[in-house]
Amino acid sequence: MPLSHRSKNNVALAAICLASLMFGLEISSVPVILPGLEAVLQADFKQMQWIMNAYTIACTTIMMATGTLADRFGRRRVFIISILAFGITSLICGVAQDVTVLIVSRFLQGLAGGAMLIAQVAILSHQFQEGRERSKAFGAWGIVFGMGLGFGPIIGGLIVAVSSWQWVFLIHVLIAIVTLFLVFIGVKESRDPYVRKLDTLGIVTLSLAVFGLAFYITQGPDLGFDSVQAIVILAATVVSFALFLYAEKTHVHPMFDFSVFKIRNFSGALLGSIGMNFSFWPFMIYLPIYFQSGLGYDPVMAGLALLAYTLPTLVFPPVGERLALRYRPGIVIPCGLFTIGLGFMLMKFGSSLEQASWLTMLPGCLIAGIGLGITNTPVTNTTTGSVDSSRAGMASGIDMSARMISLAINIALMGLILSQAVYTQLKRQLPDVDSAQVHSLAESIAAGNTVISPALSSVLPAAAIHDALTHGFGILMLYGGMGVWLLAAISIFIFASPKRLLVTN
Repeated sequence: MPLSHRSKNNVALAAICLASLMFGLEISSVPVILPGLEAVLQADFKQMQWIMNAYTIACTTIMMATGTLADRFGRRRVFIISILAFGITSLICGVAQDVTVLIVSRFLQGLAGGAMLIAQVAILSHQFQEGRERSKAFGAWGIVFGMGLGFGPIIGGLIVAVSSWQWVFLIHVLIAIVTLFLVFIGVKESRDPYVRKLDTLGIVTLSLAVFGLAFYITQGPDLGFDSVQAIVILAATVVSFALFLYAEKTHVHPMFDFSVFKIRNFSGALLGSIGMNFSFWPFMIYLPIYFQSGLGYDPVMAGLALLAYTLPTLVFPPVGERLALRYRPGIVIPCGLFTIGLGFMLMKFGSSLEQASWLTMLPGCLIAGIGLGITNTPVTNTTTGSVDSSRAGMASGIDMSARMISLAINIALMGLILSQAVYTQLKRQLPDVDSAQVHSLAESIAAGNTVISPALSSVLPAAAIHDALTHGFGILMLYGGMGVWLLAAISIFIFASPKRLLVTN
């Protein structure tokens, strides 16, 4: 018996929600297992950064192309291919026995995940067109996506506790199979007969620029920031970005229409996107290391502690939306960013106490999460709502790209700040030890490995190692808080510039 229109839509929504759950879980559950991967796969600190950043950079790369490809070749077709690819690459991640294989497979998984995310939005927009039904569909999708992000840490911790780290990836193979089955039953095929030409040069040059900057930041300490190799990488990054600007100015249908930056509300909201991914989300990669190595918690307890950081992001978006309607986004978005910064400062205070624990970190984690929850919805609504409806898709693409690019760069930058802060503290304790050896030790400690060689343990007690790690995280929290406060101040200026340097729509 064939399914009714309503039943097919319900099945399609279930498939889309499962896909969004996979994407959310893959971002937030992996950080919990990173401290254990160093020992299991003999991974160093930089490799752990690339385990996350490979996924993020790949998402950024594919997102900018998927919308056009889906419009041209079929949204259902692209969705099926992306789910299949996500399942296969998750399987490769789960069976990887080498960190290089895991990083490469994470990049491929990111390509599939980014394509899957964009295809979800395209299918939702086409298949649910009636006002009330559309609102419910997007609401359900957002809730499930948020649940994946919010509960990912505890789910990852529980998986490790009852099984092994491999199942943090392998679980997606099973979910992908179920999702594919639902897609075949409920999702309708659709295309855009007026699809535009793909901005290939813009996509390639921007992706190379983001990858080059992240690589320069991550590998700079080993290469030497002023070495020939590092300077060549930096120069190539600058050239790639310059070519990107040229491509966007000359392409008939550029993916980045720079004219929208003249719209105050759009540019101010975009700083909100950057601010959230400058501070809150990249720090979630490193916070499990602090909970496990700094406070001595196991993965399950670390996941539970992280709920205070992530759950407010699920509860407070409706509050942010209501506040934006009452007080306007130009007030709510900077205030939300300021609240995130306040949370970081309170986390720094809580981590500096002599008897630091999850309780001393709790107020800062909650307030940072509340700030994110208040900021997220007004940012999304303002970036798309401040431009003409015909450019809403492009505005959404810029918003998503800004989020992923700032996330990728700050994963690398936070890693550099953490390792350098630990190194500075260790060097005071080990002035006579070779700097390269101390730097290698600092990266190992920053990755969560507090067990050192017997030769160094005689001159570097465990308390000094713990102090160095705590000091490093204190500097990292200070960076996150001050950085997001700076972006909040700039957004206030852009939203309400008295000189009206920017014009409204």
